[in-house]
Amino acid sequence: MEDSELFAAAQRMPTSRRPLLGLTVLVVEDSRFACEAMRLLCLRSGARIRRADCLKSARRHLQAYRPSVVIADLGLPDGSGTELIAECAEVNPRVGVILGTSGDLGRETEALDSGADGYLQKPIATLGQFQAAILRHLPPDWQLRRPTPLSDEAVEPDMLAFQDDLAHAADILSEGDDAKSLDYVAQFVGGVARSIGDQTLADAAITLATARSEGQPLGTATAAMAGLVQDRLEKRVAI
Repeated sequence: MEDSELFAAAQRMPTSRRPLLGLTVLVVEDSRFACEAMRLLCLRSGARIRRADCLKSARRHLQAYRPSVVIADLGLPDGSGTELIAECAEVNPRVGVILGTSGDLGRETEALDSGADGYLQKPIATLGQFQAAILRHLPPDWQLRRPTPLSDEAVEPDMLAFQDDLAHAADILSEGDDAKSLDYVAQFVGGVARSIGDQTLADAAITLATARSEGQPLGTATAAMAGLVQDRLEKRVAI
């Protein structure tokens, strides 16, 4: 190997401060706020990141290259992330590490049953939690030879990304009230609200989802959530 190649290889070797150096992470996430958090987590861990906001986009990425890690949100606009998890688990050669993620509580079993190696509950509390979720499933020859100290540092995504998510939710709510759209927007808003700690908005999303599942009238619940979304857009409420 030439000296220049040795230097390039050394630059890609993981270090204690950047234990994911040399890895490429495909993040499949429809929330701009959650995706910005993932970007910061990857950046501070040394990993490269590629992003997709739906199943169609993720599949297009996977046709062109093979990432080291796939992190798939379970609630996507064109289907469930469990579909992509199953596809990544079954393809040969298999994706190195596959993780499911969601802002909804109680979905870990769903992700693991689909073929995921692990699960990340949003919001992801610390950099160390993110790194550990990947490192524990990496092949031994991809890891550092010594224990990696994991950071308790938290990341703080740009609040403009939260505003983008609110605008996206407002657009969906204004375009129609069909069952599929309401199911998606309730899940989307609930996940984003929990990620940022907005319990009032999260409760409104739960109320809408419950009304849908129980066949109750939806007008009041839909209007209440739409009003909260619009209020946060207009006033840029600080949570």
